[in-house]
Amino acid sequence: MRYKKPDRKNAQIIIDAATKDMKYTLTIEPTKESGSTIIRNIYECFRMLGDALLTSKGIESEDNFTPMQELLKVKVTTDRPINLISNLRRLRHNINYYGYIPSLDEVLDVIDIAKNTFEPLLKEIMKQILKP
Repeated sequence: MRYKKPDRKNAQIIIDAATKDMKYTLTIEPTKESGSTIIRNIYECFRMLGDALLTSKGIESEDNFTPMQELLKVKVTTDRPINLISNLRRLRHNINYYGYIPSLDEVLDVIDIAKNTFEPLLKEIMKQILKP
């Protein structure tokens, strides 16, 4: 990790991009063919939230693990356990590096995780970033 000046403006830009991408991704019809793309996009949106949080603290991450770990530290109430997002990282890794093809049930579960955790995390992260 590299430390730099906290940048709330850049953190907001990252959050806006993650929100836009998540909104679009959730419009894609879940099928066996679209499943890998949906899972990759949802994972990336969560990673971006973690990256925004780090950026607002003046930390530049050099990997994908650190932003996801940062998300797990956020104290927020969600309908699904927040630690499920760490499973997204492993699933995306298997898709990208081992040619894993997720089942439709896995895709639907990831969509449900996103629908039940993304918005509450987003709101809490925004509070933290905007905090003086």
